[in-house]
Amino acid sequence: MSTMNALVYTGTNEVVFRPEQLPEPGPNDALVRVEAVGICGSDMHAYHGHDARRVPPLILGHEAAGYVEHGRLRGRRVTMNPIAFCGSCTYCLSGRQNLCSNRTMIGMSRPGAFAQYLAVPEQCLIEIPDDMDPVTAALTEPTATALHALHLGARVLPRPYPELRALVIGAGSIGLLIALLLKQHGCRRVEIGDTNPLRRRTAEAADCGAVFDPAIETPESNGFDVVFDAVGAVASRKTAIESAKPGGAVVHVGLLQGDGPLDVRKLTLGEIAFIGAYTYSQSDLQAAVQTLYRGALGSLSWVEKRRLEDGSRAFTDLHEGNAESAKIVLIP
Repeated sequence: MSTMNALVYTGTNEVVFRPEQLPEPGPNDALVRVEAVGICGSDMHAYHGHDARRVPPLILGHEAAGYVEHGRLRGRRVTMNPIAFCGSCTYCLSGRQNLCSNRTMIGMSRPGAFAQYLAVPEQCLIEIPDDMDPVTAALTEPTATALHALHLGARVLPRPYPELRALVIGAGSIGLLIALLLKQHGCRRVEIGDTNPLRRRTAEAADCGAVFDPAIETPESNGFDVVFDAVGAVASRKTAIESAKPGGAVVHVGLLQGDGPLDVRKLTLGEIAFIGAYTYSQSDLQAAVQTLYRGALGSLSWVEKRRLEDGSRAFTDLHEGNAESAKIVLIP
C-alpha cells in the first residue's frame, strides 16, 4: 500500500507528522502534489478542539498550491477552492459557491492538504502561472476571503473606499490582507488593531495602515465608515459596532466566538449594515491569483516558510502567540 507523509490532527492541541495512505482520486478528482500549504485560523480552531466539524484523526489544511499529477489538468500548476461545491444548487448557479447547499470541504469533511498529496474535485482547481511562487500561490485562499469581504462591504457603503475611513480589528493574515487590499483600493485612512505585539510589529512592517493596541487605545466611537472584524470574538464585535458611524457598515469575517450580545439598537438607530462575510466564490479566488501574481500586495515579507515535518512546532508557536509572522506556510 502506497503511503505519504502528512501532518495529522490527532486530538486537542496535538498534530503528528506520520505516514498516511496515499489518497486515491475518485472519477471526478485530481491528484495534486502539494507544493505549499498555509496554516489557517480555522486549522487553529480545530487544533484547540473548538470545531466539532473537524473530527480527529484528520489531515487539516486547505490553503494549498501544487502540481497536478493525475486528472484533466495533469502537468499544470494549480491552487484550489477548498469548498467542494455541487455546481447545481441555486447558490452555485448564481455564482455563490461558498453557500452551496451540498458543500463539503477539504480539511474538514475531506482529508486536507497538510500532506504530500491531496485528492480534490477537478472543478475546484484554479490554474496558476507556471512561474508563480508556490508560497505566494498558497495565499490565494485567504486573499480571496479578504477580497470577498471588501466586495460585500462595497455593495452597501454610500461612497467608494478612497473616500472612507476604515478600521480593521485583528492583524492576523486575514486582517492584514484586508488592510493591504484597502490600501490598494485607495482607502483614505486605514487603522488596524491587534493586542499581540508581534502581530502589531508585522503590520507596521507591512505598511498597511496606522497600527494600534486596542487594549490600550480605544478606537474612536462612531468614527469609521466601515469596520472589518477579522477576529469574531464577543469583545471585537462590541468594538466594531461601537466604532461604526451611522450609515456605515460592519463586515464580520472572524469566527472565533458565535455567542454573546449584539447592540442591535445602535445598528437599527444608526442604519448600520452588519454583514457576515463567509469565504469566497470561484471568481474571488481567480481575482486573488491575479492580485498576488502581479505583486499588488507588496513583498509579502510577513509570510514565514517552514517544513511540513516541523508543523507541530509551528502550531505550538501559533498557539502560544510566539509567531511574529501573520502567516506560516508549510512545505512538504
